Amino acid sequence: MTLSAFPTRDTSQFDRGDVSFIIVAGAMVAFMIPGLAFLYSGLARRKSALSLIWAVTASNAVCIFQWYFLGYSLAFSPTATNGFIGNLANFGLINVLDDPSPGSPLIPALLYSFYQMEFACVTVGILVGGIAERGRVLPAMVLTFLWMTFVYCPLACWAWNINGWGFKWGVLDYAGGGPVEIGSGVGGLAYAWVLGRRQEKELLNYRPHNVSMVNLGTLILWFGWLGFNGGSAFGANLRAVMAIWNSMLAAAFGGIIWCLLDYRLERKYSMVGFCSGTIAGLVAATPASGFIQPWAAIIMGIFTGAICNYATKLKFFFKVDDALDLFAEHAIGGVIGLLANGLFASHNVIALDGVNTNVNGGWVESNHKQLYIQFVYVCATCTYTFVATAALAKAIDLIPGLHLRTTPEGESIGLDEVEIGEFAHDYIEVQRDYTDWTAVGKPMGDQASEVPTTDTYTHGDRQDREVHGKGRESPPLDLILEKSVDEVVSGVIEVR
Repeated sequence: MTLSAFPTRDTSQFDRGDVSFIIVAGAMVAFMIPGLAFLYSGLARRKSALSLIWAVTASNAVCIFQWYFLGYSLAFSPTATNGFIGNLANFGLINVLDDPSPGSPLIPALLYSFYQMEFACVTVGILVGGIAERGRVLPAMVLTFLWMTFVYCPLACWAWNINGWGFKWGVLDYAGGGPVEIGSGVGGLAYAWVLGRRQEKELLNYRPHNVSMVNLGTLILWFGWLGFNGGSAFGANLRAVMAIWNSMLAAAFGGIIWCLLDYRLERKYSMVGFCSGTIAGLVAATPASGFIQPWAAIIMGIFTGAICNYATKLKFFFKVDDALDLFAEHAIGGVIGLLANGLFASHNVIALDGVNTNVNGGWVESNHKQLYIQFVYVCATCTYTFVATAALAKAIDLIPGLHLRTTPEGESIGLDEVEIGEFAHDYIEVQRDYTDWTAVGKPMGDQASEVPTTDTYTHGDRQDREVHGKGRESPPLDLILEKSVDEVVSGVIEVR
């Protein structure tokens, strides 16, 4: 049989520019995974920094597995009509090839399934931040699979499936205010609630261990978010450009406002604060960037930076140890973006993709009921996500061998040692200030006699007795002084 005897499939209906654009946008969204990992690692203490990188990375693999077999079909199967969740008609991507996608006729279903998979991977990457410094990673991976099946897939079906109740009702959720942001933010809050608070001694003098990594992770996320929001137009069109513009504006103004609010208290320009505000702005832009005008994105960014900043105090009101502020940034930011659609959505922006030409705007275009629709959608997604996530976490915690939380001793030692067996940073810390641990100005003999012993050297926050042995002196001062001035001032001496 010759090759010409095989049937051919006509894909000429899809513009190669649109297809190429979404492939690149999907790759940009995938790049958000290391961004999340670096961000979370930098925000944590050093002794649990690698465990968060591992959790984000592993949850990505679990999500890919789930999405291929079950997830895509449960979220987007067009033959399901119950409005709540899809069916298994597309199990294992069966019949997901070159038909127009459920989300847009501009790209094929196979490409759409890949792009939406990356959304799901980012969502669970955010969710597993809830384990920070006290959650075991194996139960977290079990929860990831079940959470994808019973929480994320229904949320995605509601908003984006052509038969979902939210889609039919006219909910405006551009790139995932409900499934992605409320799902991960409220889900992370429920997860942290089930895990319980960290030990009180672990909360004393808490500070991020590596702010440079926080900034690096934020900038990687910002880059990937342009593919996240821009690609949600599902084509290389002006709506994608508008979404990118709005994302940039909301992120910039969110970062500025958050930083200024922190400055009023500390009189310092916080890098962590600026990064937090930037992410909050991008979160709000997720459901709104493809619906609103740039001037509205600026207003949204300003309010998001302020409201999410104050929302970080809610965890004390709820008495939930949301260590990475998933609720304050992702859930509250997503709510603001969804409600902004009810106020500022513009028909002219929506129609820029050449497909959604019959969608109404929001309050500014006299479509007053849209705000009510958005509000009900927010309430439904928040309630379902919290209850379902908490129930799943509680159920997993009851299974022998899958208890969610590490032991108190493990929490004190650090998850990197008890769960991973490796470390993000393998070095010795003495004290933050050089003058705290050595006698400056004394003769070398006197200084040498006052060199700290093993008890003042730590590896992370644990005693480092493997390096020098119990009761032996630490490296002589002349070895320490060989290091550069900058390293000595920073208080970090690398093992040589």
